[in-house]
Amino acid sequence: MKKIFTIAAMMLLAATSFAQDGKSIYKKYSEADNVSAVYISPAMFRMMGRIPDLEVGDGDMNLTPVIKSLTGMYLIDSENKKINANIKKDVEEFVKSGSYEILMEAKDDGETVRVYVVSHEETVSSFVLLAYEPNECTFICLDGQMAKKQLEELMAKVGK
Repeated sequence: MKKIFTIAAMMLLAATSFAQDGKSIYKKYSEADNVSAVYISPAMFRMMGRIPDLEVGDGDMNLTPVIKSLTGMYLIDSENKKINANIKKDVEEFVKSGSYEILMEAKDDGETVRVYVVSHEETVSSFVLLAYEPNECTFICLDGQMAKKQLEELMAKVGK
């Protein structure tokens, strides 16, 4: 019986060590040719949190509350045809390995855009966007404790 528990524990550890996250995907592809990469650290978001209200457009969209709630952002935009399919595969494995649920999917002329979230009662702790076409692939991952209500308000204003 002890051997079974030991083997099961080892298998679980091995499975979790292969799991991807936003940071590992960023690190894996950020140095590749024809790839643009942006990482914003928790320290930068804390510093941005001291900035007065950041309003967009005609002033009716305040981004400050959402920005203050973020703890990290990873962005990969690739025009490297050799790795685009791999980025897509890694992101899809990443969202399948977590508690992500698909929020939306849009397809048009060979391009697919998917948005995934990890949400709890009143908060969203992770937001992932994957936009893919054979010639270009974009991955964005936002981590933090974003209030669902604030995100809903922003999305409603963007949709206008």
